[in-house]
Amino acid sequence: MTPEKIERYAEELYLALRAAKPVPPLTGREPDITIDDAYLIQMHMVEQRKTRDREHIVGKKIGITSRAVMAMLNVHQPDFGQLTSAMVHNDGAGIPAASLIAPKAEGEIAFLLKSELAGPGVTASDVLRATELVLPCFEIVDSRIQDWKIKIQDTVADNASAGVFVLGDAAADPRDMDLALVGMTFEKNGEILATGAGAAALGNPLNAVAWLANTLGRLGMTLRAGEVVLSGALAAMVPVRAGDSLRISLGGIGSASVHFV
Repeated sequence: MTPEKIERYAEELYLALRAAKPVPPLTGREPDITIDDAYLIQMHMVEQRKTRDREHIVGKKIGITSRAVMAMLNVHQPDFGQLTSAMVHNDGAGIPAASLIAPKAEGEIAFLLKSELAGPGVTASDVLRATELVLPCFEIVDSRIQDWKIKIQDTVADNASAGVFVLGDAAADPRDMDLALVGMTFEKNGEILATGAGAAALGNPLNAVAWLANTLGRLGMTLRAGEVVLSGALAAMVPVRAGDSLRISLGGIGSASVHFV
């Protein structure tokens, strides 16, 4: 894909984000678009958020970590997106639903890093040593692609469908538990909708973060001390709208809540 097209699609996605209005799938207009092309579009789009809106990078998110989502998109690898300062919300936040297009919520384990992780060659043990704390987290994904009609290239270009995220007010030392066995309960408006476990994220959230560090390493990027990493959904995405209240509980870690106004 030419540099001109990469910049054009990045601008289109940036404007879609700001207007909260979706655009047609990129893959329908560019059938030969590659995942590498899509990451270049993502980088340009995020750069617009940094330069125009004075946002800064606070971490990364990992997507497509479950077998169900891989099957849906017919891919066999995760993807990643970048988290900016404008995406962060505190526990219990009220998020304006109208600021998003078609939001869906995921319950995840978030990692707060105390030291850098630079791939290639990063292992799960390296991730454990580099982690300060783990926290309960809601990721509110949102697609700037119309009707969520996405292929892997669409979601990668669209910053891995990143919307906003909410960190719980509790945290735990990951060395005190087996993260693969951490159980999650997901409630919507007081009703339990889903349960899950850490193993849903590539068998263990530590594996997911190691994958991210090694993938970034091939791109000349690192995970830095102080960054937050969202390690992947532990259950299916849940559509949300104004008036909805959500809560997750993670065994041994804590809980997080959010509502939509």
